[in-house]
Amino acid sequence: MSWVQHITVASIVQKEDKFLFVEEYVKKKLVINQPAGHLEENESLQEACIRETLEETGYLVEALYLVGIYHEYSSVNKDMWLRFCFACKVIKKVENYKIDDKINNVIWLTEKEFNLKPNDTHRSNMVKKSLQDFILGKEYKTQLISYEKND
Repeated sequence: MSWVQHITVASIVQKEDKFLFVEEYVKKKLVINQPAGHLEENESLQEACIRETLEETGYLVEALYLVGIYHEYSSVNKDMWLRFCFACKVIKKVENYKIDDKINNVIWLTEKEFNLKPNDTHRSNMVKKSLQDFILGKEYKTQLISYEKND
């Protein structure tokens, strides 16, 4: 089995005292995740974050700042995840937007409601860690990320 790398993005969206999450099935188990997904060819990390949030929730967002970069490795299946998590604000809810078929539900949870969920219902440890970092006020300017398209 060879080593597989995943570059992903995630958004933390807060509205009043609630946070935006999605419920999705992974290996036939319902889990909670921030809106998140893989970086695609020819897009910046911020563009990927905005796209993934729209595709999974129907919310158009603006990426405000980087909350953190998270690195997780599974020695069992040799997967490595590098996740760039952004704090985002809602610009608008896109009415009648057809969200990704892999998303079971879009939910808003308070920090307490999220923390009451068992850890094994989180998509990965990065979900909880990035939310904790957001609540702690960790904030990095997006200028930290240099992006150039060379056509």
